[in-house]
Amino acid sequence: MITSQPLVRIENVTKIYNTGGILNSRPVPVVNDVSLDIGRGEIVGLVGESGSGKSTLGRMVLRLETLSGGKLSFDGQDITNATRSEMKPLRKSMQVVFQDPYAALSPRMRAGDFVAEPLRLHGLSGRLEREQRVAELFSTVGLDPTLMKRFPHEFSGGQRQRVCIARAIASEPSFIVADEPITALDVSIQAQIVNLFKELQQRMGLSYLFIAHDLSMVRYLCDRVAVMLRGRIVEIGPAASVFNNPLHAYTQALLSAVPVPDPDTERTRQRLLYDPAQHPPGERLEEKTPGHFLLV
Repeated sequence: MITSQPLVRIENVTKIYNTGGILNSRPVPVVNDVSLDIGRGEIVGLVGESGSGKSTLGRMVLRLETLSGGKLSFDGQDITNATRSEMKPLRKSMQVVFQDPYAALSPRMRAGDFVAEPLRLHGLSGRLEREQRVAELFSTVGLDPTLMKRFPHEFSGGQRQRVCIARAIASEPSFIVADEPITALDVSIQAQIVNLFKELQQRMGLSYLFIAHDLSMVRYLCDRVAVMLRGRIVEIGPAASVFNNPLHAYTQALLSAVPVPDPDTERTRQRLLYDPAQHPPGERLEEKTPGHFLLV
């Protein structure tokens, strides 16, 4: 259940990289003055084109990237400048599922040992209980516990991602950043993984920052949707409101590119193009309808 007190609070965060050589270095804002709250038990979808800053923002929330500016809080605690040792107790509550499950897995580590790693690092179970707990986690994500002794190359793409999800929930977190977790999977498997995320959210009361390109999956899974463009959130609101009544021209263009499973409709419908020259960047988010904000 979503409560009024946010689990994650992002306030005016900025990430700036310096590009070019030593003599011609110039700052480039990848994330630019972004504010976003994620409630307890809430799934917030983050969408936008490649290079818009979605993954960088997700890594900043987990403090895998340092902030160039702004403030970040988790469960009421300011973690903006938290050190590695200060972050360690929070790591069991903040987890991540990456886009490429094969790259996330060590090729020399058995799947069961990979899932058990958070339990060992955080001292959440003794050595004797650990194997039983890992078997339970495999069953939770839809894998046969007899697969625990296998190596990553012996799994399919969908199975690898289930192993990664099992590791993410091993420490019983309250918040997960899912960074495009279905992009590298076959279409037939994507719906299964999204349903697994939904089932785990309902069972464990998880909060997600769900980063994705597939807008149909975002609409199905997420409570709210934030649209990023060039490092800024240009629109955010309830999923139904954003999809049924998109306010920003960029959001309208994104939705017009979503395929329609009807050949006749697909052939005749009009696709919209977004021209940034005709839409100057805004300065602040303004509430247009209850809970639905637009950058103006």
